[in-house]
Amino acid sequence: MIVELRDAVVPTCGGKAGALGALVRAGLPVPDGFAVPLDVHRAAARQGADRSVPPRAGDDAPESLPLPTGLVEALAGGLRALGDVPVAVRSSAMGEDTAEASAAGQHESVLAVSGVDDVVLAVRACWASLDSERAAAYRDAARGAPSAGMAVLVQRLVDAEVSGVMFTAADPRGETRIEASWGLGPSVVGGVVTPDAYRVAADGAVTRTLGDKRTRLDRVGGELVTSAVAHTRRHALDDSTLRALVALGRRIATLLGRPQDVEWALAGGTLWVLQARPVTAAPPPPAAAVPTATGGVLTGTPGSAGTVTGPARVVRGATDFHRVRPGDVLVCPYTDPAWTPLLRIVAGVVTETGGVLSHAAIVARELRIPAVLGVTDATTRVDDGVHLTVDGAAGTVTPRVT
Repeated sequence: MIVELRDAVVPTCGGKAGALGALVRAGLPVPDGFAVPLDVHRAAARQGADRSVPPRAGDDAPESLPLPTGLVEALAGGLRALGDVPVAVRSSAMGEDTAEASAAGQHESVLAVSGVDDVVLAVRACWASLDSERAAAYRDAARGAPSAGMAVLVQRLVDAEVSGVMFTAADPRGETRIEASWGLGPSVVGGVVTPDAYRVAADGAVTRTLGDKRTRLDRVGGELVTSAVAHTRRHALDDSTLRALVALGRRIATLLGRPQDVEWALAGGTLWVLQARPVTAAPPPPAAAVPTATGGVLTGTPGSAGTVTGPARVVRGATDFHRVRPGDVLVCPYTDPAWTPLLRIVAGVVTETGGVLSHAAIVARELRIPAVLGVTDATTRVDDGVHLTVDGAAGTVTPRVT
């Protein structure tokens, strides 16, 4: 009914749990946990399709899949083995975290979950996300395979002081790219902050770009709390931690056989690996120099290569989604994964915050949509409807002069 993480493999436990299981077996620092395998979700789906099966206790939501017999007891036992600590409950679908499609951010993750009742709810949320609008839109746009089942990963939550993403080097002479910010990882992967960016060459030389890390996300008791950061002008990582990250990334890439997109966390001086998946779409190289903003040209970070011109559609939240039309250039504070359906129709993306290793930037590159990230105050500096030229390799956004 559950599988210890060290025994998890892709065919039974999906991409995310399978990759982490391999790292655990190799002795790498991965938080303890277990997986609810694919077969449990498939059994629940079959049971839900059988109208002759009466609902089980706890199935109070009519749209919920029924809970297979023994699942609650198995989850309770798994949590006891972890010490009944707060956990992260994350998707591990078939077809997710593959070399062809990352499905970055498209399925559910629930952090700071405590107690078996809430873990059951989080497992159900992961199951339901397999067929959510955003996941279906991603599979359609990426021409991915139909959904084939959802395993769920349950791990001890790391209360990160610093967290981020690392793209390991593409070859022995290549550079490692790292983004980092304060607190838990959703700030970085969700593009909510513009993180610090580091490029570490094969010889160890480091190029640093300080990010505007204005907020952080932390667990406070059983809640996730966003707070303001006073020390935005300080780098999140020192040289020794960068060296340790790069060395860890090399081990992961060697073990898994190709360059990896790694989510990591730093807590109490210890680095933890939270996820490892193949790099599906490498970011464009940094612009040779940050262009000077002249003649109304806005500048940001190159996020996804390509050049496109289209009418700006300023979107500040879900209530604006209906205004977006095919061929528009999406101008927004940041792109939450729930915005994936918009990426099927827009011609380009401009964000106010976010890094090149965020989920939205990865999906934009997979879908070959030009993107410029971290354009300060873009939603107020760009007039809705004005035609923009977005150069995702140069990191420029140019209003068309009429």
